[in-house]
Amino acid sequence: EVQLVESGGGLVQAGGSLRLSCAASGFTFDDYVIGWFRQAPGKEREGVSCISIRDNNTYSTDSVKGRFTASSDNAKNTVYLQMNSLKPEDTAVYYCAAGRLLSWEVYDYDYWGQGTQVTVSS
Repeated sequence: EVQLVESGGGLVQAGGSLRLSCAASGFTFDDYVIGWFRQAPGKEREGVSCISIRDNNTYSTDSVKGRFTASSDNAKNTVYLQMNSLKPEDTAVYYCAAGRLLSWEVYDYDYWGQGTQVTVSS
């Protein structure tokens, strides 16, 4: 059974940091791209960072570039999202997802976690 389990969300003040974790099981980790997405109330789900597990290349969207960084621990089948200099507009439910393509499109990802809430207070 494929599982992606996020953890590490919470409440933080603006300017603070959080590290999200995504523990993966049930598929060949090295063959996939792990994407981090977020969805704020009333908004569409959007990609923020992704990492190609096999070659460890990481990518971030302009809205988080320089603040968010994806990384992986292949021995633990776990991907992390380090979030620094958090802003109130980063408040959202954050999801990790596994897919075969480096993409910001939701439909390119096959498996999804349940999400973890991140709230940034001003």
